Amino acid sequence: MSKGSRDRADKARRIVEQQRLAERRRTVTLWTSVAVVAVLIIAGVIGYSMVSGKDEKTQTALVTPSVAVDEGTAFAVGSGPVTVDLYEDFMCPICKNFESASSAGLRQLATAGKVTLRYHVVSILDRASNGTEYSTRSAGAAAAAAEEGKFTEFHDALYADQPEENSDGLSNAKIIEIGKSIGLTSDKFAEAVNAGMYTAWATKATETFSARHFNGTPTIVVNGTQVTGPQDSVPTLDLITQAVDKAAG
Repeated sequence: MSKGSRDRADKARRIVEQQRLAERRRTVTLWTSVAVVAVLIIAGVIGYSMVSGKDEKTQTALVTPSVAVDEGTAFAVGSGPVTVDLYEDFMCPICKNFESASSAGLRQLATAGKVTLRYHVVSILDRASNGTEYSTRSAGAAAAAAEEGKFTEFHDALYADQPEENSDGLSNAKIIEIGKSIGLTSDKFAEAVNAGMYTAWATKATETFSARHFNGTPTIVVNGTQVTGPQDSVPTLDLITQAVDKAAG
């Protein structure tokens, strides 16, 4: 074989060998990629299962208080012919001011048989409690108090001890302590608070509030008509009383 022929043969062998090496690299790369994808899929499935499992564990079933009225979203005081709906959030400072100014007068109207007060405790200010969801927890606690026949007492006591917005709110232990101070001494109330028994109910009450196209607290509605003060401010007791008298005819 001539030198030129040997050189061409050697070159051909090198080309073939390079092609074989390249093919082996492609095969290794392919299987590595398959393995990586498989690991990512498995990790995703495990991660989803863990998150789903967590949601299933933390999500509470909807428990509606047996004493609730208005589609299970409110608690009634009195039984008069005119309905006054009060939508409030226990974290709302304006609600506390409204209660301080108007609660006694409204309760008198209920005692006199003129109105039925319906308290809707909603949770639109969870964002104002540093992640502790105080609005939801306090609304749920109020539902537990209502089941024990102590809604108004607990409602008033929570506003008397209202935490500041953008604080952590009251702890469950403090809420239970407030409950004990107004006669909620049974284990049933404490267990309901600690277990978040009425968390889903508080969410439903808030969703109903939004579905009715309300977006701020306090909201006062007399026989289906929202009552407001000048420039959509919170109405005074006098304005609410006028609306009640008008509705009564």
